[in-house]
Parts: sequence; C-alpha cells; structure tokens
Amino acid sequence: MLSKNQLGFLYMFISVCAFSLMDLIVKWSDSYPLGQVLFFRGFFGMVIYFFLIPKDRIKNFYYTKRPGLHLLRCSSGLIALIAIFIALRNLPLATVVSISFAAPIFTTIFSIFLLSEKVGLYRWLAVLVGFIGIIIITEPGLTNFNLYFIFPIIFCLGLSYVAIAIRQLSTTEPVWLISLNFSAMITLASFFTIPYGWIMPDFRDFILLSLIGVFGGVANLWLSQSYKFSEVSLVTPLKYLALVFAIIFGYFIWDEIPTIKTLFGALLVIISSIVIFRREISLKKEFSISRNE
Repeated sequence: MLSKNQLGFLYMFISVCAFSLMDLIVKWSDSYPLGQVLFFRGFFGMVIYFFLIPKDRIKNFYYTKRPGLHLLRCSSGLIALIAIFIALRNLPLATVVSISFAAPIFTTIFSIFLLSEKVGLYRWLAVLVGFIGIIIITEPGLTNFNLYFIFPIIFCLGLSYVAIAIRQLSTTEPVWLISLNFSAMITLASFFTIPYGWIMPDFRDFILLSLIGVFGGVANLWLSQSYKFSEVSLVTPLKYLALVFAIIFGYFIWDEIPTIKTLFGALLVIISSIVIFRREISLKKEFSISRNE
C-alpha cells in the first residue's frame, strides 16, 4: 500500500510522462494544420472530462456562477496552447521545454497586480535569475534573434494568467468544469480553421492525433491528483524530468543536441522556479501551476 506522498510522486511522474508524450506527438504532427491538431487536443480532452461530471450535475453541468472569468481563463489558455504548439513545431524540443519552466516567474509578477500579493526580496531575486536564464537560452539580438523564441514566452505569459484565473475560479467552481470549458473552447475555436484546409488522416495518424487530447487531458488530472495526495514542494521538482525526456526524444528522433547555453539557461530557470515554489510554501500559501493544456 503506497503512502500519500508516494502516490503523489507516482501521479506527478505519470503526469510528466503524459505531457512529454503529448509534446512529442505535437512536434511530429507538423504535416497537419495547426487548427486540426487543436481540434484533436480539445475534443478528445473534452471526452475525458465528461466522465468526471457528478450524477447530480448531468442536467446542468454547464452551469457556472462566473462565466466572464471562465471566458478569460479559456481565452488566455487558448493563446498559450497555440503558442506552445507553434514553438514545438519550430524549435528544438529541449529549448521549448526549458523556456516553459519560466511560467511561475510570470505568475509571481501577475499575482502582484491581479491578487494584490506582496512579493519579497527572495522571490524578486528568483524572478531576476529566471529572466537571466531566459535571456541566455534565447540570446536576443538585432541580427540573429529567432522569432520563434517569442512563442514559448507567450505560452508562459498565457499560462501564468491561467494559474491566477484558476486560483480565483477554484473557490466556487469544480475542477472538472474549469477543464471541460477549456477543452470545449479549443474544440470550437478549431472549427474556424476548417476553411484553411484540413487533411484526412489515415488510421495510424488518427490514433496518434487523438492521443494529443487524451494525454493532455489525463496529464492535468494526474497533476491535480499529485497535488491532492502530496505537498506541492515535494512533488514539484519531478516536473523538471520533462527536460530529460525532451533531450532524449529530441536526440533520438530529430537529432537535436541541446547546447551548453540552453542547458545552463534551463538550470537558472529551474532554480528560479524552485525558489519561488519553496518560498510560497514557506509563507503557507497554496501555490500550484498546471500546464492546463
């Protein structure tokens, strides 16, 4: 019989595996239109959440007290999702994953303005270190800057607002409804891209594309379960295994070898994120951020 902390570690590990496999398939799917990939992410993710609706909410599962905040959360999440999909298709896998770890840095900044939280010296220093890591990875310049580096940063910005919105929504809304609404919005938004040309996948590709939604949906559920059974500070470091998976997948499938610059920048971003998480825990504030893709 596993203890609660062991269960938390197990759920976090399989969540990271699922997210990593989703990223892998998204990068592989670059021969399919982006809107079509969004459809598979949204529709098959939505199907999973329908099984979580309580019996007493079957008839009015869509009811919410805060439709405006749901719309803002879904819109920012959709922008983040599109940005990360574009980044995965055009940048090395390890580079995208490394920059995506910076989301808690932006969440800290947003929390000052949206939640009126006070940020002390330690977290400000962590934010500074994280930004230095991003600069090292992207190496911005007037001549050699790769425009696609902007997209994982947009992902971090969007995901950071998602984290703030989920904090606010979770006080009155069930988790399954928050996730279901997001998947539904992804699905609806994807329909607007049909006129730009969708491609009929063969059976193998249909299964792989469907797994984008399945992995994305269950990964968020497992992440929530991990935080439910174990302390955030104990299981959060496991999230950085995603970089190891990204390096392995990138090397063996696309011959991508991360540079020392990327690895060093990723290390700074990871250290920054861990400091922010631990500082939040030490202040006895519940802080968790899921990819919510």
